[in-house]
Amino acid sequence: MERIVVNNIPIEVEYKKIKNIHLSVYPPNGRVHISAPETMKPDSVRLYAISKLSWISKQKEKVLQQERQTPREYVSGENHYFKGQRYRLKVIYHKDVPKVGLGGKKFINLYVREDSTVVKRAEVLKEWYRKELRETISPLVEKWTQILQVSPKHWEIKQMKTRWGSCNTRTKRLLFNLELAKKPTHCIEYIVVHELAHLIERQHNERYISILNTHLPQWEVYRDELNEFIV
Repeated sequence: MERIVVNNIPIEVEYKKIKNIHLSVYPPNGRVHISAPETMKPDSVRLYAISKLSWISKQKEKVLQQERQTPREYVSGENHYFKGQRYRLKVIYHKDVPKVGLGGKKFINLYVREDSTVVKRAEVLKEWYRKELRETISPLVEKWTQILQVSPKHWEIKQMKTRWGSCNTRTKRLLFNLELAKKPTHCIEYIVVHELAHLIERQHNERYISILNTHLPQWEVYRDELNEFIV
C-alpha cells in the first residue's frame, strides 16, 4: 500500500492484479482509496487522481456531512434508515418492555419509558437493528454458502468503524457491520458474497474478481452504491 497527496488530499494507492483502476471514498472519515493495475505507472495514477478531484471533493463532503449527522437524540421526528429507506422516528411512551416496530412505510416506532435516557433509547434501537440484520443475513449466508460451495465456521454482527465486513480465512469466521441494517438488501447481499468469496481466494486478485464477476455481475454497482449511501 502506497500513499500519495493530491491537492492536500491523502490518497491510498494499492496495486493489484486487476485490469481497470477504481476509486473509492469510504465513510466515516472520507478515506480515499485507489485500486490500480500492477502495470500502471505511479505518474499515471497521480494524473488519474487529479482528473477526479472534483468527484473526490463532492464525495468527501457527503461522507463528512454524514458524520456530522451521526449524533442522535432519539426523539420523534428524527430521520433514521432501515434497509435503504428513510423513516421518521416516532417515540411512544409506555411502561412495558422497550421495543421497536415499523409504523407502515414512514415511521420507526420506538416504545420506551418516558424517563428513558438517550443511551437507553439508542441501545433499544441498536438491538432491533441487530435482530433485523441477522434475519436478513442468515438466509443470504445459507444461499451463498451453497452457491460458492464454501463452509464458514461462524458469523456474527459487530459495530465496526471502517469495514462493512471481514473474513478470517484461517478460522473461517465472518464479521458483518451492524450499520448494514440501514443499507439496501442487495448491498447487504454483496457484502455476504464478498466475504464468503474470500474462503475461496484470500487476496483481492484477478481470481477473486473473477469469482465475483461470475456469481454477482453487478457487484461493482452494489459496492459503489453501498459506499455512497448516506444515512
